[in-house]
Amino acid sequence: MTAAGAAPDPERATLDKATSENFPVAPFFLPRAWRDDLMAVYGFARLVDDIGDGDLAPGGADARLLGVSAAEAEDSLVLLDALESDLRRVFDGTPHHPLLRRLQPTVRRRRLTPGPFHGLIAANRQDQLVTRYETYDDLVAYCELSANPVGRLVLAVTGTSTPERIRLSDAVCTGLQIVEHLQDVAEDLRRDRIYLPAEDMKRFHVQETDLTAKTTGASVRALVAYEAQRARDLLNEGAPLVGSVHGRLKLLLAGFVAGGRAAIRAIAAADYDVLPGPPRPGKVQLLREAGVILRGEG
Repeated sequence: MTAAGAAPDPERATLDKATSENFPVAPFFLPRAWRDDLMAVYGFARLVDDIGDGDLAPGGADARLLGVSAAEAEDSLVLLDALESDLRRVFDGTPHHPLLRRLQPTVRRRRLTPGPFHGLIAANRQDQLVTRYETYDDLVAYCELSANPVGRLVLAVTGTSTPERIRLSDAVCTGLQIVEHLQDVAEDLRRDRIYLPAEDMKRFHVQETDLTAKTTGASVRALVAYEAQRARDLLNEGAPLVGSVHGRLKLLLAGFVAGGRAAIRAIAAADYDVLPGPPRPGKVQLLREAGVILRGEG
């Protein structure tokens, strides 16, 4: 806990957000080395998203650490450029931000490549410039930058990457990203972003103004149900990833898939009424879904 009057610790403020994710980030049952490395990767991914979403801790500490002046501390594109420069130091130098200093030993130990990290930055740059997606394929292409790199990094950290596992992981991660978009329709709209494909909105006769309502109308509910089925299909497509590994990694990957499935069930239980706030699954539902996956029943 921060002492009264002390400046918040930007590293801790970012890492503490792991507890609010739909899926387990680095659960206790993993080997300590894996937990440390996964939290280092998470810290980078969360920092990128917080910059892109304007959710950095107040006070401007992250901007200062990245060498960004106070005058530009609110400019997400400037911050992302600075973060990308610091990322290069992870691979060849000494990074400035503590979250990237934390990441550097992981990169070296696991021989991680820059590509997935640059993908996450590119996704958040896109968020500053693209606020609507015309087609589902356009949205999937965005998820290839914003979500799939995370799964690829998990496989790399655990030394289990193969082309087939990467394909399955991409399906799971894209599904998880779509679920998150469905939970956060109202929050995203406040940032002037809509991740529901425009072609699908037209198909279900949904106008942007329908997304500003306090409760979800029938046409929006039908659209959310349609996109939720797409996310469910992706999670089902990627679920064999769990059976392709063993031991504690199997538990972790089951948690990822279960988190997405449980979130979809929570959305369905709310009758697809996502506008009042994000429907969240309880721990019992999450454990039930994980059990089904681990028993090979789904």
